[in-house]
Amino acid sequence: MPGSYTSTLAEELAPDVLERFMRYVRIDTQSRRERSGSPSTPGQLELGRLLVAELHQAGIDDAQLDQHGYVMATLPGNRGPGGDAIGLIAHMDTSPDAPGSGVEPIVHRSYDGGVLALPREGTVLDPAHMPELVGKDGHDIVTSSGDTLLGADDKAGVSEIMAAVAYLAAHPELPRPTLRIAFTPDEEVGDGATLFDLERFGARCAYTLDGSELGELTDETFSAFEALVSIRGVEVHPGWATGKMVNALRLAAGVLAALPADTLTPETTADRDGFIHPFELSGTPAKAKLGLIVRDFDDERLAGHLALLERTAREVVAAEPRAHLDFTVHEQYRNMHRVLSRVPEVTDAAAAAIRAEGIEPIRRPIRGGTDGSVLSARGLPTPNIFTGGHEYHSVREWASVQDMAAAAAVVVRLAEVWSANGHAG
Repeated sequence: MPGSYTSTLAEELAPDVLERFMRYVRIDTQSRRERSGSPSTPGQLELGRLLVAELHQAGIDDAQLDQHGYVMATLPGNRGPGGDAIGLIAHMDTSPDAPGSGVEPIVHRSYDGGVLALPREGTVLDPAHMPELVGKDGHDIVTSSGDTLLGADDKAGVSEIMAAVAYLAAHPELPRPTLRIAFTPDEEVGDGATLFDLERFGARCAYTLDGSELGELTDETFSAFEALVSIRGVEVHPGWATGKMVNALRLAAGVLAALPADTLTPETTADRDGFIHPFELSGTPAKAKLGLIVRDFDDERLAGHLALLERTAREVVAAEPRAHLDFTVHEQYRNMHRVLSRVPEVTDAAAAAIRAEGIEPIRRPIRGGTDGSVLSARGLPTPNIFTGGHEYHSVREWASVQDMAAAAAVVVRLAEVWSANGHAG
């Protein structure tokens, strides 16, 4: 039935999920790539304080916000002493890739399947170009006003965890293991798990709610590096620059022009293909900076992409002997499948919870990363569950209320699955 909920549980959770979501997205939590501490922006602390207060209101007394911007809390299990704790994680920050201040969420009730025209900047959501909208007839669709991102990535996940945990706290008759809850800062700039205190968290495994399509379940991500190409030129007054100036900006543009344009780009790759993606070009004729991210599922191919990028940069800059190049890379995260493949029961439990909600799991790799990528590498197996959000990092971002409610219901089912399996108490 168009617009129907996946279960009566999801329908019961929907008003709380939506109310929280509308409240959270109005707080500006954009993270910053150029940062000197954690969190990178004060809005993340503002949201963290709100979440702690709301957790306290739900009876979760140990909820705390630490000095680095991490929220942690515990909902004790109700099946006797002992047993492992299971973690639930989402990130509070939003992407710096699109405007994120002054978000004004709009709920479009009972979507009719056509084009959604947003009130600002001529922004439209057209199912002809957004296949994920097809089939959402009758759903309540949340968007921004068209001139900012929405923040479903990942405030949908935050809202779903909060609603599910509050529901479990209010229904002690439902079986659950001990649940450890965490909300992280700066995931969008690669630091979400950097200062995550695993010993304090104390979970056997965890689940991020940071996916997209209804039913999506991910145990495989990109491996990821960030590269910085810094070029020093020779600055001279342009009126007297003949034979003297070396324009660093022009050289940086030359590096970009020399990289493959019909392959190895986000817009020309899909499925398991990797890419090299420039996200920043700035500077002056004296000094220019080019920032790129490099992604692939396979470590050998990833190393090849990095080698191609460095070779290209050095060849372009070498054509001007007076220029100087600094090329640096740093690892952001690794494909979490190498860890999760050794503990298949962790992902299988999530699949069982999704099926218990009447949804068939969609198992596929995600062309991105999550906090779970880093946490898995650090020893906490952490697959990723859907949230119902789409078109992330853009002013066209949207989320289905029905699908967000389904994700919250899956969290409740997940607690039941772990209790029934006897893996956690």
